[in-house]
Amino acid sequence: MRISRGLWLWVTVAVIAVVLLWVRIISQRHTESPATKAIPDLSVTSPLNQPGGGTAPEEAYEIYSALYQAPIQEPLVFAEDSVTDIPQVNGSCLKPSTPQEHEMTDAFVFANQQSHRWEQNFTIPDGYRLLPSSEVAEAQTCLETHGQDLVRCKNYKQLRHVRFLGVPGLDHAHTRALVSVVKKCGSSCGSGGIFVVEKTGGTWRRSETTDFTRDCSWTYWR
Repeated sequence: MRISRGLWLWVTVAVIAVVLLWVRIISQRHTESPATKAIPDLSVTSPLNQPGGGTAPEEAYEIYSALYQAPIQEPLVFAEDSVTDIPQVNGSCLKPSTPQEHEMTDAFVFANQQSHRWEQNFTIPDGYRLLPSSEVAEAQTCLETHGQDLVRCKNYKQLRHVRFLGVPGLDHAHTRALVSVVKKCGSSCGSGGIFVVEKTGGTWRRSETTDFTRDCSWTYWR
């Protein structure tokens, strides 16, 4: 049976219309689905470093002391109050993929919801200095101005960084932990990171970097 030219033309137009409609629907889905998936603001949903945490836990001193046994080429100065940061990359730079990593992440966030006070309980061969909060801002100003105020900055003459330590988040066996060190060379200058340490042979050592904390190292300057 022959089909008239008019019918062929009508069928062709209908098919083209259906194809164009389908392409339009698919393209809209692709532009809308990844759309604007809101990244949660961690400073609102899970604020860190709130006041009132009391003194830092004893086990934390053992962990950080082990990380500073080797000499460094500058005076070692810690802020008296614990401070940490979790850079917001898709909600958090931490990417736990195992039960143990999830456990450490939860413990780390919980431990650092409040700021804790460090005391003179570190065991570090070359010694160290703890700066109370009243001196931290002054020290950072001296770093930024390169000690131009000789009288005000005489106590920070050799200072290169103030280190802010986070409270470790340990697994249940207390053999692995998340720790945080932020090195500041001024109020808007420095570097930092969150990394894993593990206890082997009775000593805490830094672990190899994996995807768990790979995005948790940063440098800032402004």
